[in-house]
Amino acid sequence: MSMQKQISQVIEGYNPDKVHIGVLGSHSALEIAAGAKQEGFKTVVVCQNGREKTYVRYYRNIFDKIIYLDNFKDITRPETVKKLVEFNTVFVPNRSFSVYAGCEAVEQNFAVPLMGNRYLLKTEERTAPRNQLWLLREAGIELPRGIKFPKEIDCPAIIKVPEKNRSIERAFFYASSYAEYQREAEKRLNAGIITQEALDQAVIEEYVIGAKFNANYFYSPLNDEIDLLGFDRRIQTDLDGVLDMPAQEQLELKIPAQNIEIGHQGVTMRESQLEKIFEVAEKFVSVCSKEYPPGMIGLFALQGAVTKDLEFRVFDVSPRVPGCPCVESTSPYMKYKYGVEVGPGKRVAMEIKRALRKGRLSEVVT
Repeated sequence: MSMQKQISQVIEGYNPDKVHIGVLGSHSALEIAAGAKQEGFKTVVVCQNGREKTYVRYYRNIFDKIIYLDNFKDITRPETVKKLVEFNTVFVPNRSFSVYAGCEAVEQNFAVPLMGNRYLLKTEERTAPRNQLWLLREAGIELPRGIKFPKEIDCPAIIKVPEKNRSIERAFFYASSYAEYQREAEKRLNAGIITQEALDQAVIEEYVIGAKFNANYFYSPLNDEIDLLGFDRRIQTDLDGVLDMPAQEQLELKIPAQNIEIGHQGVTMRESQLEKIFEVAEKFVSVCSKEYPPGMIGLFALQGAVTKDLEFRVFDVSPRVPGCPCVESTSPYMKYKYGVEVGPGKRVAMEIKRALRKGRLSEVVT
């Protein structure tokens, strides 16, 4: 039986008055659960033993049900799926979910209604066919020039390679020439930060000189509208620590700085530029509908930079919950539309509530 038919059968058996909103206990679980509570839903969190304190001790108040696993990847096992279905769960995928569970297992084994398009999750992997970069090109969205081989580096470039010990993190580094690439790569290989195999498969792109913005959106299939939740920027270690030092000290350190995301800052954009931010999102939603039906559902983000020519050039896509809870308190854009501040978690819950009320839950899950 196809996954689509399985999900349809599961939804038919759900009690609309007992729906729980579920999430993996990592990344943006607190934001999703808090937003669910704001809209009157009960919640369920799936935790990995040894990584559960945040959810079962410090923020136990926003979780009604807790499922414990020895390993996150066990979330797609039949017994875990059965528990989630018994709780009438609508599950919200975050980055940790797709990484630890694996996109193939999510597509084939996780027979729980997913708020979003489960088939888009794999596009986040840059080595996958028809991935996020391919979708951006198909949509006609401006993005950095790709550089196929290290010897072709002829401008400031960023090299995106997974860390050796934490593949979920990318050990970015920069180079303006092949000689500099070799020198910086060697530092990281010798320090054990990356492997030669990962380096050989790294993505190399022109480094966009501009102001960085992560644009966070929500697309509703129920009314065919895109909401702009707001913008954020990333706080990264140990890059931010290095950049806080005077230039001379940075040079004397001679350490291979890393770009490990540790937090977010909320930012706003000039009002005159917002139209192009919406237009880029409209293009992306359109191409997703064509290439990955039923298309984009719910939360997504386009990370990019605005150049001195005021072009928004996108270099990364999050086809799921962005990890930036700061947008509710730092962004005015949802308040302009809804009259109140609305964060990612609350917007998800609003959509699920509306879908349940109208008998259209099948349109916002896969």
